[in-house]
Amino acid sequence: MPLALPAVDCHAHVFDPQRFPLADTGGHMPAPAECGTPAQFAAVLDAHGVSHGLLVNAQAGYGLDNRCMLDAIARSNGRFKGVALIGHGITDAELEALRAGGVAGARFNLLFAHATSIRGDAGIRLLSRLQEIGWFAQIYYRDDAIVDVLPALEATGIRVVIDHCGGFDPARGLGQAGFRALLDLGRGGRAAIKLSGAFRISRQPWPHTDMDAYIAAILEAFGPDRCVWGSDWPFVRFPARVDYGPQLALLERWIPDAAAQRRVLWDNPRDWFGFAPRADD
Repeated sequence: MPLALPAVDCHAHVFDPQRFPLADTGGHMPAPAECGTPAQFAAVLDAHGVSHGLLVNAQAGYGLDNRCMLDAIARSNGRFKGVALIGHGITDAELEALRAGGVAGARFNLLFAHATSIRGDAGIRLLSRLQEIGWFAQIYYRDDAIVDVLPALEATGIRVVIDHCGGFDPARGLGQAGFRALLDLGRGGRAAIKLSGAFRISRQPWPHTDMDAYIAAILEAFGPDRCVWGSDWPFVRFPARVDYGPQLALLERWIPDAAAQRRVLWDNPRDWFGFAPRADD
C-alpha cells in the first residue's frame, strides 16, 4: 500500500546511459538491466507513495562524474537531493557548485581500491573541508573496514552517515569488531545510519530474520532520530531479483511504532539532508 505521508528514499542510484554514457571506473560496470533512469525512479516512488529521493552517485559507471545525478536533481523540482563522489583535488569552486546543485554530502566507498581514500593526513584534510561547508561523509564498507577510518572521522568532527546498516556479517555475531565500532559511533551522537541494503547483508531470504538482533542493537545505539531508510534501487551488483516493496516493508517490521516511522521516513531526512515538503505532500 502506498505511504500516506511525506517520505524519503535515502539511497538510490540513477543511470541514464543515453544522455550520460557509463565509463569504466575501476569497479563494477552496470549491465543494462541494472540501470534505472531518473524518470523510472520517480515512477517507482510514485507507485509506493514516496515523496522524495536522495540520489547517491555510483562508483560503478560514473565514478567522480556527478553530472547524471546533478541533472536529475535539477529536473526534479525539489524532489531529489544528492550525495556526490569527489576526489582530493576538488576545488572550493567545484564544491560550491555541487552544493548549489543540491548535493548535501560526499560518499566514500571502502570497497573499491580506486575510490577516494579518507585514510591518513590527506583524508583528514578532505574531510575537514567538507565539515567546514556543512556536509556529511557517507561511508560504505563491509565487515570491519570502518575501524581503519575512524581516526580520520573523529579527528575532523564531521557528521557521518553509514550506508547499508554498516555491512556487518550476520554469521560473526554481535561482538565482531566492526559492529562494535559502529555501535560506539552511533552512541557518540554525530552519526546517522541508513536502514538499507538488507538483501546484501542477510544470508536468509526476505524478511531477513537473521538481521533482527543486529537491527535492534543499531536502533538502540543510534536511536530513531538518527536512522533513515533507503531502498538501494535499482539494486546494482546483485545476482538475484530484488523488488522495491519488500524493502520498504522491512521498515514497518523493524520499527512498528508509527511516530518513529515518520521520524525515519521524513523528519530525519529533512533535518540531515535538507528536504522540504512538496506542494502536494
